[in-house]
Amino acid sequence: MKKLTILMLCIATLGLASCKKDTIVQNGANNLTIIKYIQPNEWIASSNGFTLSAALLDNRIDARTFEDDGILVYISRGDNNVYEQLPFVYDVNSYSYAISQGRIDLDIQSSDFQNATPTRPTTVTRVKIVLIESFQ
Repeated sequence: MKKLTILMLCIATLGLASCKKDTIVQNGANNLTIIKYIQPNEWIASSNGFTLSAALLDNRIDARTFEDDGILVYISRGDNNVYEQLPFVYDVNSYSYAISQGRIDLDIQSSDFQNATPTRPTTVTRVKIVLIESFQ
């Protein structure tokens, strides 16, 4: 009985030792980072003054990118080398964006409407756009 147990243990050990683990690694992420700048005078107030808007035009946001890919937007307020992902609220200003083919529209609005007019940026606003390729 002891010999049979040892024999079975040896067979099981050899069977498990012959298993092979395959690791699949995909190389080359097809992501793209775009840096844009918005000058203080490029923020346009809406007719009621409740929204400041700036448009970023880029032909790399084509029909396929618009429909299939992930698009992330970050801004560096005051060119302070700190990026904040949109949407977010700072002080009482709410920062958001909308994407359409060929452009990204950034908006600044009052988050609590205590002061309906948002604060206009006085320095260059650096914008980082990250296009993350995906497929349907």
